[in-house]
Amino acid sequence: MARVTEKNNFVFLTVSLVVLLLVAAVVDQFPIPLGTHLVQALTVLTLASGVVGLRDKRLHFSTKIGLIVGVAAIVLLSAILDASGLHYAHLLILISFYIYATWLAARQVLFTGPIDTNKIVGAICIYLLMGLIWALAYLLIAQATPGAFNGLDQLPWYQNFADVSYYSYVTLTTLGYGDISPVAPVARFLVYMEAIVGVFYMAILVASLVGIRTSAIQIKGD
Repeated sequence: MARVTEKNNFVFLTVSLVVLLLVAAVVDQFPIPLGTHLVQALTVLTLASGVVGLRDKRLHFSTKIGLIVGVAAIVLLSAILDASGLHYAHLLILISFYIYATWLAARQVLFTGPIDTNKIVGAICIYLLMGLIWALAYLLIAQATPGAFNGLDQLPWYQNFADVSYYSYVTLTTLGYGDISPVAPVARFLVYMEAIVGVFYMAILVASLVGIRTSAIQIKGD
């Protein structure tokens, strides 16, 4: 497998996350057994190899065999948690891991070395991760409060993953199509907070990083 380093990890992560979201949509349209759990397993290993893995070069899934074993283990653990009715525990574990991965990514983007192309891509990667974190929070609310969202069927959380991910990114980008809408007060709070964070993140942080990078290139050119 290609070596993931601090020079290319965010390019790897961003491409991988987009592919995984595409796979999640395909699995939702053409259901296969354990399909959503497989997507979640690949997402966890992708984040671990791209962000968490930078802190530990000896990850056991850095080989093809290790990757297959890692995916199988996470799929099995996910299926066991959900079959045991531990949906809340499963979602909280995933949310905690995604928040941790996002924090590590933010530290690399904001607090290490000069701004380069990889870090600008990293800012976009963090944006995608925020959408996933909010999606999991919505799934947690929908699991705990039936009818918390209009337009969302009351199904086990992993069967709603693709629909809620779509809703989360539509909210993050403030498109707001209206086919899914919040009803519960806590759901409404999270929705408008996601919209606010999404607007200010792109307008302030990403724009600032691009500006700093452009200025650095111009200075070098002079």
